[in-house]
Amino acid sequence: MASVMEATAAASPVPGAAVRAWDALLVCVAVYIATSIGRVHQLFPILDFFKPALLATALTIGLWLLQQYGQRRIGLLNSTTTTCLLGLVIWGALSVPFALNQGVAFQFWINFVRAVVMTLVIASSIRDARDLSRLMFVYCGATVLYTGVVLSRFQLGSGDTWRLGRLFYYDANDMATLIATAMPFALYFLLGQRRPIVRILAVVGLAILAVGLIRSGSRGGFIALLAVAIFVLLGFTTVSARARLMGLVAILAVVFGAASDRYWQMQTIFNPQQDYNLTSNEGRIKVWKRGLAYMIDNPVLGVGGQNFAVAEGTISPLARLQERGRGVRWGAAHNTFIQVGAELGVPGLLLFIGLIATAFGSLRRVTRLARRSGPAAADLSRLAQALTAALIGFVTGSFFLSLAYHDILYTLLAFTLALAKIGGSLPRRLSILGR
Repeated sequence: MASVMEATAAASPVPGAAVRAWDALLVCVAVYIATSIGRVHQLFPILDFFKPALLATALTIGLWLLQQYGQRRIGLLNSTTTTCLLGLVIWGALSVPFALNQGVAFQFWINFVRAVVMTLVIASSIRDARDLSRLMFVYCGATVLYTGVVLSRFQLGSGDTWRLGRLFYYDANDMATLIATAMPFALYFLLGQRRPIVRILAVVGLAILAVGLIRSGSRGGFIALLAVAIFVLLGFTTVSARARLMGLVAILAVVFGAASDRYWQMQTIFNPQQDYNLTSNEGRIKVWKRGLAYMIDNPVLGVGGQNFAVAEGTISPLARLQERGRGVRWGAAHNTFIQVGAELGVPGLLLFIGLIATAFGSLRRVTRLARRSGPAAADLSRLAQALTAALIGFVTGSFFLSLAYHDILYTLLAFTLALAKIGGSLPRRLSILGR
């Protein structure tokens, strides 16, 4: 009897590896990702006539509610990451009455609830590893499309126009971080897939993304790229070291080939004494110090969601300059963690850190379980490591940006929750094999 069970288990695919066709819900999720990440409706204004973002959101939620069974049950997403997500929603609601600007805080909370709901809906809609791979392809493809359109429509010049500035939705720094999160997915399709057309598209996509990152002129994006490259080289162990090295060499060749002389302002990263971020009141160091002061002065509930700029213009030491007729910039935190700590207090910051830490932990568990499950689960390991690299790119890039509530993070978290759900079936298969 045991031998029969072993043979059956060995012959059956790893949970999550079953090949299923696209269905209406998955198509709607793909359209939602293309609009929220790739901003396709802003790239091609004619699409805005059909309201694709709103339509995709409504249809996705509606179809998802009708399919609360099997692998799409919301109960399968029960995890510490989900708890941290819901905790942030609750804490954000509690901060609204005590915010510097309650209207801004309430609008933030409504938008944040939408982001969290769609995170859970996307994660729940993914049935298996094939679905996750498809949506990762959409995420990467939408980023490549956005980058390609930006490169074709925004030309570089001399002087202050040597780098990209404010674009359709992202600014150049935001775009660079988005690119850093998409590159690991392109590498996954290049190094982990056998179909030639997919690998060719991945090569083209990586080249476009590399040029876009260079043209952005973002130092934070450059550091995020380095962090991703280090992880791919040392941690992407499901792909041979030779393939990883060749992939990174190709990317770096494009980077160095596309970089202008002005781009190598990156040297200020290693010689920061002359950088405005250290000397200016609007530079990152002094903004971060003020942000820490807001958190210390309002340790429990913070100054309110999306109220960092309000704090800069009303309660910061610089705000007193307005009494002398001098303008004060109502600027962003330029650091995701300081943004959360200042706006939602220490508990909010701990929940946010817990959210990211548990996501990394889930990906590590999936990788470990997939390895124990044998070669048939190798693709789950590759998916987990690609997602780990993408999250590393986001965390590194967001250290210099205010992206705490952005769809980039919550889409990556949705993929992580989905992979944890898929990988949760692996222990049952291992127990069968062990009998």
